[in-house]
Amino acid sequence: MKNPYVPFKAVIRGIGQEAGDVKTFLLEPESGFPPGAPGQFNMVGYPGVGEAPVSLSRVPMEDSDLFEHTIRAVGRVTDFLSTFREGDEIFLRGPFGRGWPLNEVKGKHLVLVSGGLGLAPIRPVVQIADKLKARRITLLHGARDPGSVIFKTEFRHWRKKGIDVELTVDEPGKGWRYHTGIVTEIIRRLKIAPAEAVAFICGPEIMMRFAANELFLKDVPGSSVYVSPERRMRCGMGLCGHCQHGVWFVCKDGPVFSYRELRGYPDALF
Repeated sequence: MKNPYVPFKAVIRGIGQEAGDVKTFLLEPESGFPPGAPGQFNMVGYPGVGEAPVSLSRVPMEDSDLFEHTIRAVGRVTDFLSTFREGDEIFLRGPFGRGWPLNEVKGKHLVLVSGGLGLAPIRPVVQIADKLKARRITLLHGARDPGSVIFKTEFRHWRKKGIDVELTVDEPGKGWRYHTGIVTEIIRRLKIAPAEAVAFICGPEIMMRFAANELFLKDVPGSSVYVSPERRMRCGMGLCGHCQHGVWFVCKDGPVFSYRELRGYPDALF
């Protein structure tokens, strides 16, 4: 097994501008880099600058080993990576963590709830939607304003795949044709058979908490609601303690947890 502290190189094969400070990098890794699963993450960085944990926003498929990371420039490492161009090399370690429990989805109503950049870890689930054999898939996505909505060009394609997509923003701009308000308002009017529902939620922790509570009010059990508190991660290997949450380390034991696993600890919002 390769030393987990030694990074792989990856060449940037494409860059998509999602929002003002958010870019999606299409990466081709060097031979031997393991493929990741939806919900997992890599440590992404550059020697002498540092690295940051970033969830996969696209996973490798049978016909390609390319994958994607969607990154917001918010710190030293991510600001540096935002200056890279096609053909440049970055460095990766991973993949790490426990991904979304896709084996729980078959025959169920899969409810995907995301806020802001939280849509990035949800996107690989949508990517392989036809393989999940879910009875129904609903995607609810909320953002601050229309300019903050990522993957705008993909929603039409997702709807053609049979996915129910509903969008909402806090501050609508001119021409906004969808819902205005918080994503929990859409959950409130969603028709769900609780025994047949599984939910994957990713976004700010306060949003995940209230989204989960809305599902609980519809009698969806905590064991069927999964959240990804990925924002807590730092080193990716459980060494720094930054992501410790009760008995769990988010980077090692997650980042995906059932709500029942996290609920009740005093150091979090769950």
